[in-house]
Amino acid sequence: MIDPVEEWFDAAGPRADELRRVDALVREAAPGLDRQLVTAGSGQVLGYGLMPYRPRSARETTLWPLIALAAQKRHLSLYVCAVVDGEYLAEARAARLGRVSCGKSCIRFAALDRVDAGELAALVRDAAAVTTTGQNGYFTS
Repeated sequence: MIDPVEEWFDAAGPRADELRRVDALVREAAPGLDRQLVTAGSGQVLGYGLMPYRPRSARETTLWPLIALAAQKRHLSLYVCAVVDGEYLAEARAARLGRVSCGKSCIRFAALDRVDAGELAALVRDAAAVTTTGQNGYFTS
């Protein structure tokens, strides 16, 4: 039987190796988070640490990952769904991450070599820690 996560990596074509490198970083930084494919829009992302989440516009609670990895047309996206004291961790630490573009919870980069891997691992570790202690405002707001 073929592993669906491996199929997802392989389907990314030339981005597969970079996705695997980011996956290894996330898994090492937050080994307690489960990992599985999650439907997002018309595709899938690799999600870590599914949490109950209810967007303001939704009527029902769903499950959404604390961390999500996606291959876009020109870059990779790592979503870090962590808010502490009203501040998105990814956005707050964007300047420390290297050659990236950041939104509130999305970190975009062409290759992991352009990212400060130590800072990215610390961000993932901290997001997992604040979630474990109940301080993550992303899932409680």
